[in-house]
Amino acid sequence: MAPLARLLDFIVTGRAAAQYRERTVRTWTSGFKTLLIAMVLPLVLAGCGINTIPTKDEQAKAAWGEVQNQYQRRSDLIPNLVATVQGYAQQEKSVLVQVTQARAQATHVSVDASTVTDPAKFAQYQQAQNQLSGVLGHLLSITENYPDLKSNQNFLALQSQLEGTENRIAIARRDYNEAVRQYNTEIRTFPGVLWAGTLYRSAKEMQSFAATSEAQTAPKVNFTPTPTPSSPPGQ
Repeated sequence: MAPLARLLDFIVTGRAAAQYRERTVRTWTSGFKTLLIAMVLPLVLAGCGINTIPTKDEQAKAAWGEVQNQYQRRSDLIPNLVATVQGYAQQEKSVLVQVTQARAQATHVSVDASTVTDPAKFAQYQQAQNQLSGVLGHLLSITENYPDLKSNQNFLALQSQLEGTENRIAIARRDYNEAVRQYNTEIRTFPGVLWAGTLYRSAKEMQSFAATSEAQTAPKVNFTPTPTPSSPPGQ
């Protein structure tokens, strides 16, 4: 009986050990699969473009911020420009008032992150800035009639800064439009349209600046002194 008991005990022990090993293998296999999925899944999702929409959204918002910065820079230059011109060309009061009013209107237009996805608010902002660009261009054009003003160093410095700012505005608008184009294309085409309809349902198309000549053309600045007309003979 003893040998038989030992045999049975050996069989039972062997089965238990085998079951233990089997459970251990299953546990390790399950853990390895979980770890593998955790490592591979983000790469697969990234390859499918899950991060593309928020990435392009941030890029477009950054470009929008640069547009606002450049418009603010221009707004900050205007009071000194108006004051300088006023000292030499008081008869152009109506133009100076138009510039001041256009600046006030552009400054009072409320903008935030939602402006780029709101067609009405974006159009209001663009119209106000375009109007300011127009009256500024007119102001700079009439200064050609005042040689003393054109030789004023403070005016020349402000004029140069304004011209540079207008160029930076044009560049910022161009970069913003490109960022918006990429973002809008992403949420309308595959596979971005799938993510926009599931994970990013709040994603909306952004507005872009219209490529009008008034908005995109910087004021012409002429630093060449205007010749003084010669007096008629006999005077």
